[in-house]
Amino acid sequence: MGRLVSIRPHLSEYEVSERLKETLGSRAHRRWLVIWNALVDPRPVKEIAKHTGVSVSSVHNLVWLYNKLGPGAIEAPKESKRRRCYLSREQEAQFLGSFIERSRTGQIAVASQIKEALEERLGHDVHHSTIYRMLGRNGWRKVVPRPVHVQSKQQVQEDFKKTSRKS
Repeated sequence: MGRLVSIRPHLSEYEVSERLKETLGSRAHRRWLVIWNALVDPRPVKEIAKHTGVSVSSVHNLVWLYNKLGPGAIEAPKESKRRRCYLSREQEAQFLGSFIERSRTGQIAVASQIKEALEERLGHDVHHSTIYRMLGRNGWRKVVPRPVHVQSKQQVQEDFKKTSRKS
């Protein structure tokens, strides 16, 4: 049998159970479940991992973080940041705003024009996928008018032209 998990009592059992109820259905719920198991029923890491559905290393990391930093470490968002970006989200929205204004006047926003404008602003070339990812992040979608209706039949149109009355 392995070593039992020891956890510092930053919060009481009741407070941890309340946090469990508050975070039901979220990623933080599973983290609080690990802390709850370690606090209420200390047992080996492998057993806690098995019962909570996380890896053994995750249990070690969560217990270490909780012991060192307290409840704030469990509640902290685990979302990644955009580290490699040419423009911040606000700058992207501002940059694309000029194309929105142009489209309101009837001009069509084309990805190649957006790419050229971004390259001019940055001072170097960018890959075309960068433009499409930026457009997707900002809620843009590809809207292209169809040259022909999907359900149209060329033969029926030709027959109609031949038999229609000329006015």
